[in-house]
Amino acid sequence: MELKTKCQLFSGLQHPYRMLVLLWLPFAGIAQTSEKLPATNIIGTAISVDYSTNNASTTVNTKANAFDGNLNTFFASYDRSGTWVGLDLGERHVITKIAYCPRYETSVGSQRLVLGVFEGANSPDFGDAIPLLIITEAPKLSVLTEQKVTCSKGFRYVRYVGPNDVRCNIAEIEFYGYKGVGSNSNLYQLTNLPTVVITTTNAQAITSKDNYVKGMITIIDNRNGVNYFSDSLEIRGRGHASWNFPKKPYRIKLQNKTNLFGFPAKEKSWTLINNWGDKTLMRNLVAYEISKRLDMAYTTAGIPVDFILNGEYKGTYNLCDQIDVAYGRVEVEKMTNKDIQLPNLSGGYLLEVDAYANQEKDYFISSVRRTPIRVRYPDFDDIVPQQFSYIRDHYAKMETALFSSNYKDPENGYRKYIDIESFIRHFLIGEITGNTDTYWSTYIYKERNDDLFRFGPAWDLDLTFDNDRRTFPINSRNQWVYEVGSAASGFREVVNRLFTDEYFVARLKAIYAEYRNKGLISNEVLQNIINGYAAELDQSQRLNFTRWNILNSIVHENPLVWGSYAAELNNIKRYATERIEWIDRKLSYVPTGNNPENQKVIGIFAYSTPNAVCFDNVTEPVLITIIDLTGRVIFSETVSNNKTVTIAKGFYIVTIADNKGNKKVIKWLAL
Repeated sequence: MELKTKCQLFSGLQHPYRMLVLLWLPFAGIAQTSEKLPATNIIGTAISVDYSTNNASTTVNTKANAFDGNLNTFFASYDRSGTWVGLDLGERHVITKIAYCPRYETSVGSQRLVLGVFEGANSPDFGDAIPLLIITEAPKLSVLTEQKVTCSKGFRYVRYVGPNDVRCNIAEIEFYGYKGVGSNSNLYQLTNLPTVVITTTNAQAITSKDNYVKGMITIIDNRNGVNYFSDSLEIRGRGHASWNFPKKPYRIKLQNKTNLFGFPAKEKSWTLINNWGDKTLMRNLVAYEISKRLDMAYTTAGIPVDFILNGEYKGTYNLCDQIDVAYGRVEVEKMTNKDIQLPNLSGGYLLEVDAYANQEKDYFISSVRRTPIRVRYPDFDDIVPQQFSYIRDHYAKMETALFSSNYKDPENGYRKYIDIESFIRHFLIGEITGNTDTYWSTYIYKERNDDLFRFGPAWDLDLTFDNDRRTFPINSRNQWVYEVGSAASGFREVVNRLFTDEYFVARLKAIYAEYRNKGLISNEVLQNIINGYAAELDQSQRLNFTRWNILNSIVHENPLVWGSYAAELNNIKRYATERIEWIDRKLSYVPTGNNPENQKVIGIFAYSTPNAVCFDNVTEPVLITIIDLTGRVIFSETVSNNKTVTIAKGFYIVTIADNKGNKKVIKWLAL
């Protein structure tokens, strides 16, 4: 078959989330008898440590010891991290088995190999490396532990990369295999999650949020056949507080635009979210699911992955969109430096209410509420003064209208400038998830030929689901989360002002009720989302918390130590159940028969139709009683079959009881 380039294959992808296109390489070579491969050309970290002096050495505990057949000698590097030892096999070999043994002195030596990674590559700098095996359990001392390798691809270079802070400390390595180019028909990934491997040029460290480092990326995803993607990239740090955590977040920029995992956007820029303070590793992803259910115009695309950087396992990450202006992301009109007159001057723009804006170059302080606003698009390098002035002044018009005396006027008040529908949905994402940072970092965009500021996408959601000590437990409070959480200067007053308009409150209640009644937002929905991600993350979280032993520590803004991954999950499940009930009370929500959460009553499904309520799936006698708000009994009858009861529009109390003593009472809104 004719091979297409990786970029061509990915750019043609039009498939729902969590898919990669296939890149099948033809199988080359015929399987041969596997044998121990000779260690004739040893490669790796040159400087070792002499433990008798703790000084650097080139003669003691060297890399040659890892292949000398002696379990009583070992290789220990002088540097504590980023070190490795391996072989140049001279030509490509398919690796079928690896045997290894830890440094012999103490049981500590055995633990040092846990999370060590074996890799294969065909570039001498291991820029195209992919994993062959990760050590997940402490091996026995003074004996070779053998593990089968299932990777079908052939490699010239193979190596062992020691985990962080252990100096490799490996006594012996043996590689087994046979000559051959192999194929991509059966590649190894660390867990059931996709494996993302990034190798920087000369293993250069990533130490800056401003300066990119060049490298290569490889993604392996076995969930739908073997899917393989590789490209050159640039990578740098990202985030504000999160950049200071031991587990770092990153921004990557591919050489070619690609629909990673079949996400909507075909772009170069993506993010690797670290989830340091979120020990469930899923809070952002659960919030994105809620965003989709609330019909946000754009929901951040994201997927959990295992991440290896320069041969070292880094943990479970979320690979997500970079929020920018693009098809499949924030879809506003693109600007050029020639768009300096109306109507083109009017858009599009992407802004961020950002409490950290003063650390950046592309921001202004709003004139009315003194709120820090970053201009995200056009970015600092492309925006021209006329565009910057226009969007700054237009934001001032919005603030002025909102805080004027006639701010409730539908034509000349704030509704001329704020898209209430998107604001409310964005607000609900923050309140359902309990995001204490909703208005600390808030994205807003403006389209051309339109005065409205629209809100979204939702972002930065690691403190959601009761993960903030400053507000825990959220559901014990009477205030909305935005009232007690963090907010950029002046923006809480914007939200407060909206709540003084009866129209805004009415729309908030109506929109919330719409999605509750459709069954798109409910306790059951949230529990299913959480359970789904819990199953998906189970293998990976075990490795992650081996790498980052923090389950019994408070990190970032954690309110409590829950002590286990299962307990962390129980906390967000508890919060989700309580939160839906809390918002129901706060917004005086009355369930209707169209809400699947309330449809199933003692085995019966109840739902509304115009001027009637229907009871289906009646398989045994039940007493159905319907009472209006005056206390008048509208209907009371024991039925044994499906029943439709004609009633007028309005509120009712419906009681369903079986002959076993089970009874359910619900408030009912007849359509």
